[in-house]
Amino acid sequence: QVQLVESGGGLVQVGGSLRLSCAASGRIFSDYAVAWFRQAPGKEREFVALMSRRRGVTRLADSVKERFTISADNAKNTLYLQMNNLKPEDTGVYYCAADKTIILSSMFDWQHYDNWGQGTQVIVSS
Repeated sequence: QVQLVESGGGLVQVGGSLRLSCAASGRIFSDYAVAWFRQAPGKEREFVALMSRRRGVTRLADSVKERFTISADNAKNTLYLQMNNLKPEDTGVYYCAADKTIILSSMFDWQHYDNWGQGTQVIVSS
C-alpha cells in the first residue's frame, strides 16, 4: 500500500498560479502510474493529468493542457502539478492517485486507482 499526501492548495485569484505536491511513501514513479484528479462541489471526480514512466506516457485533460504541467522528483518521492493561468472552473479538491497494475485505457478513470491522498482544496476567485 502506498501512502500519498497532497499539499499546496489554497485561495488564488484568476490568472494566478499554484503548485500542488503529492508526497509518496516510497519510490513509486518507475513502477506506478500516477495521476491528478479533481472534484468540484456537486460534480463527479474528473481526470486532470497522469504520468506513467514505465509506459512513457504523460497526458493532460484538454481543459488544462495549455496551463498545467505534471512532473515528478524521484529523489523526493514527490509528484507535482504546476497550475498556471488559473480559472474559476479549476476550483475543487485535487487528489493524487497511484496504481501499479492499471492499464493505459483505464488511467483516465478514477475508479481504477487503488491508492489515494486525502486531497487539497483549490479555490480560484474572480
